[in-house]
Amino acid sequence: MNNLVTITDSRKPPLIELRLWRQFVTVAEELHFSRAARRLNMTQPPLTQAIAQLETTLGLKLFDRTKRSVQLTAAGAALLPEARDLLARAQALPAYARASADGEAGRLRLAFVSTVGFDLLPRWVRAFREQHPKVQLELIEATGDVQLQALERGEIDAGFILHSPGFAPPGLAFQRIARESLVVAMPEQSELAGKDRLTLKELLEQPLVIFPRRILPSLYDAIFTMYHAAGQLPRVAQEAIQMQTIVNLVSAGLGVAWVPESVRQFQRAGVVYRSVSAGKPPERAVGRAVSAQNAQAAQSEVPECETSLVWSSANVNPVLSRFVAFIGQAPN
Repeated sequence: MNNLVTITDSRKPPLIELRLWRQFVTVAEELHFSRAARRLNMTQPPLTQAIAQLETTLGLKLFDRTKRSVQLTAAGAALLPEARDLLARAQALPAYARASADGEAGRLRLAFVSTVGFDLLPRWVRAFREQHPKVQLELIEATGDVQLQALERGEIDAGFILHSPGFAPPGLAFQRIARESLVVAMPEQSELAGKDRLTLKELLEQPLVIFPRRILPSLYDAIFTMYHAAGQLPRVAQEAIQMQTIVNLVSAGLGVAWVPESVRQFQRAGVVYRSVSAGKPPERAVGRAVSAQNAQAAQSEVPECETSLVWSSANVNPVLSRFVAFIGQAPN
């Protein structure tokens, strides 16, 4: 017969002191009140009263007692491992509190853009977890605009964002961690795909697949400035948010895309990546004029991009301080 009694009560459940759970566990291990009392450095009558109090509070029997034996009921046997776990966790709390204050334990909500996930993030996460095994890392993939909003609302602790060189997120602390060139992703069937390196002039009139300006305004503007400096208005064929989606659209033949060099690691059938140079200013030959567009294209520069870790300076999470220090020393 099951001795567990289900009690329906709208009131809050009673709080039970750890002392009572410790006494229950000791009696359950000894199955003898006198021996349990000696282990607890107390006399038997108060221990018997404490167990009776615990049973009354719970509304069920934990032990079947006779003059000759003490045995756990089914309910008592079910509670024993839970009570042991409760006591163990309570005993570990002071050490955990000290570790949390030092940033050696706790939680870090970390957002990242997809480009960081190709190479840097996996290495950093693995190394940080090895150094700080008690820290729970909550990883969230999000575009830069979403991250900035989440930081403002306190929904994340820090984030890796992509931007053009020199960009500084307003009102946030940041640490630049990587700088890389933009390369062009193009359909494999393009007539330009056979070249190992391209000039900007060769790409000016190609349809463009690009991210919306709202998610990465500084880099979007840098790309458009490159086209405008070359005397060309970009022919935007399609917009997409994630870099993987942009590359997939390139493979479908919708156009070319400017992507960070780290995206080369995302291999997609039907897509090739090529470096692009601005080109040398053409020499004027006798009797030949150089077109204004060619001259402008030769003077344009292919922009670079940077990745930074950003966070609110008002965030007092000790784990964040640990992570910022770790990233400052981590190899790129």
